[in-house]
Amino acid sequence: AGPKGLTGVFLMKRRDFSLIWGAVGVSAMVPSTVLAQGKPFQAGDDYLVVKPAAAVEAPAGKIEVVEFFWYNCPHCNTFDPTLEAWVKRLPADVVVRKVPIAFQDSFIPQQRLYYALEAMDLVEKLHSKVFAAIHVERQRLDKDEAIVAWVASQGVDKAKFTQQFNSFSVVTKAKKATLLQNAYSVEGVPALGVAGRFYTDGSHAKGMERALQVVDALVAQVRSGR
Repeated sequence: AGPKGLTGVFLMKRRDFSLIWGAVGVSAMVPSTVLAQGKPFQAGDDYLVVKPAAAVEAPAGKIEVVEFFWYNCPHCNTFDPTLEAWVKRLPADVVVRKVPIAFQDSFIPQQRLYYALEAMDLVEKLHSKVFAAIHVERQRLDKDEAIVAWVASQGVDKAKFTQQFNSFSVVTKAKKATLLQNAYSVEGVPALGVAGRFYTDGSHAKGMERALQVVDALVAQVRSGR
């Protein structure tokens, strides 16, 4: 079944999430050439100021950018290759952190999936494959058993992954991810946070390609001390 009640083509909003199992991917990007050029990005329009500031994990001297995502979100699937290409061009003082969201309890297994992969140093190998399994192969990776079975099918030791998936550290990271999502008042995904101080997404920036331009400008603003 296709998506029902999706708002726009830029992100999945909170109210849409209970409706989109099996959703078909829709492009999350708009060519920047169709957008107004040369106009400074505006707080309250292109991005929001986060008050109070959200917590950051980046060490001193580094600027943290957070990507909020959900594996089932077709827009996150579309955006992921663009984000990865952008990350490769970043200066050394910018650190990108992926944060899986949970707008409802049914999202928690996929949060733990991501953090278990992270704990086993498997994000680079399997992160994009999770998206492909869901959006191309149409697999339902929403339950613990299905997730463990799929990861094992990728050649990962089932017992070791299960141990990490159920570990206190992974469960704790999932809870912290939800707290950070709430601190940024995430409205939908994909979304981006900068230095605990700024938030943008496809709706505010009028497309995720332009959202990355907004983030570039905000990073420069943070770097300059403004």
